[in-house]
Amino acid sequence: MKAFLVTSVATGTVQDVAAPEPGRGEVEVAVSHVGICGTDVSLFNGDEARLAHARSSYPLRLGHEWDGTVVDVGEGVDRSWIGKRVTGDTMLGCGHCERCLDGRHYLCADRYEIGVRRDRPGALAERLLVPVTALFELPDAITDRMGAMIEPGANAWRSVQAASVREGSRVLVLGTGAIGLLCALFARADGAEVHVLGRDHDALELARSFGLAGAWTQEALPALVWDAVIDATNAPSMPQFAVDVVEPGRRVVLVGISDDPSLIDSRVVARKDVTVVGILGGSLGIQATIDAYASGAVDPLPLVSQVIGLDELSDVLTGARPMKAAGAPKVLVDLAR
Repeated sequence: MKAFLVTSVATGTVQDVAAPEPGRGEVEVAVSHVGICGTDVSLFNGDEARLAHARSSYPLRLGHEWDGTVVDVGEGVDRSWIGKRVTGDTMLGCGHCERCLDGRHYLCADRYEIGVRRDRPGALAERLLVPVTALFELPDAITDRMGAMIEPGANAWRSVQAASVREGSRVLVLGTGAIGLLCALFARADGAEVHVLGRDHDALELARSFGLAGAWTQEALPALVWDAVIDATNAPSMPQFAVDVVEPGRRVVLVGISDDPSLIDSRVVARKDVTVVGILGGSLGIQATIDAYASGAVDPLPLVSQVIGLDELSDVLTGARPMKAAGAPKVLVDLAR
């Protein structure tokens, strides 16, 4: 089968590799579409801290935002899965530790992450092996392109839930990348007054086209009461900014991860009685995201900048080909191209 392999820092090629065979409890998926995100770019470019945290090494096969169709199953798996369109949880816990047993498998110390952690092969290939326990069936209302955006959507859904957003809340989302804009769309779907803050003019225009209450640069941000602030940036200064501007007694959610350490003044957190919540992974939000996309409550497709073939991916990852177009942040790889 064809697969995109990162063989060394900033070097990736499409190669012919052996097709996988599903083992016990696994299914084989014919991959349809794969989303590319900042984590993929970071690993491709050899971010040493992220590689060390992920316990991964070259060669890498990236791709953790995906959908496809089950074409084969291993021992112990119901054959009725064959032919079903699916996506899956990226986080694969050991299944027997305390965290896994109480529903925190995405925080398992020995977890694998598809396309990210402990060299678990990702979806940038024609075929992908996935434990059946990680599968989610896709309804007909979810297109193939939408299916590849469920993983970032699930991160956004969890972020909005952690922010305790409700009807009439005023929410500020920091960042106009895919997760930031998806946070804005999920918060709006929950009835909030949503504003976004960013630096990219085109991305701010895209946010305004969604009918959000406001899209601002930091210099122009009005002094409003923010019931929740969600930081979806990779800027080390933004967590403190979020704590500074949020209404006392309210919530700050951190879903973005910066390359450098972020410092938060705990005195401000305590004196404002602010709750600060971190979000890692979308595991607990996958079904809710599928439901929101299928119902039309949230439409992720305006965030897609381009759909490319596997042989075009290297140019995107190296930056030779821009990821964004007209403010839209998400590149999808179509494995059929």
